[in-house]
Amino acid sequence: ILKAMSDYVGSQKSIAVTFDSDVEVVTSELQKIQFTGSGQVLLSRPDKVRMSRTGGYTDVDLVFDGKTLSVLGKNVNAYVQAELPGSFDQMVDEIQGKFGTSMPGADLLLAHSYDELVAGVITAEHVGQGVVGGVECEHLAFRNVDTDWQIWIESGAKPIPRKYIITSKTLAGAPQYTLTIREWKTDVPVAADAFAFTPPSGATKA
Repeated sequence: ILKAMSDYVGSQKSIAVTFDSDVEVVTSELQKIQFTGSGQVLLSRPDKVRMSRTGGYTDVDLVFDGKTLSVLGKNVNAYVQAELPGSFDQMVDEIQGKFGTSMPGADLLLAHSYDELVAGVITAEHVGQGVVGGVECEHLAFRNVDTDWQIWIESGAKPIPRKYIITSKTLAGAPQYTLTIREWKTDVPVAADAFAFTPPSGATKA
């Protein structure tokens, strides 16, 4: 089921996604606080993407045109840029590896997401069926050394991810990251300037 999702998503040339995400933080008193946000992704393979996330503790736009990565903090009106020539998959690898910044959920969009997702998996289980946003899904659960994660994949001819949960087992209180896909479109028209980055007026470059 997971391999079918990977093959289907990886074969799509352009993808537009809207999502909701929840990030849990555990305080020193072991109280769980959840930060909720929403965002959008526009991906054009092999090397262009625009992502945004608003809410909770961040208001960020990320734009990658195959050569330059630009990240804008809209709440502070400041941006950073880095030269990262390559594909979308290489950009994700660079951000998570070289810069040490987590991009949970981005691995679902990789051209070969299966290989990345199953790396380090100790056990895997088909829990059964579930319904996410009114859509019938296959519910899978996996265990790694440091995390447990679950995914709900739409049943039928379009096996797209609908919900994704990562539980951190090494942190007190086992906080979770939850990603819920509200809308998923493929073969979307992409404007010529969709991945052009223009800093807003008064923005400072860090």
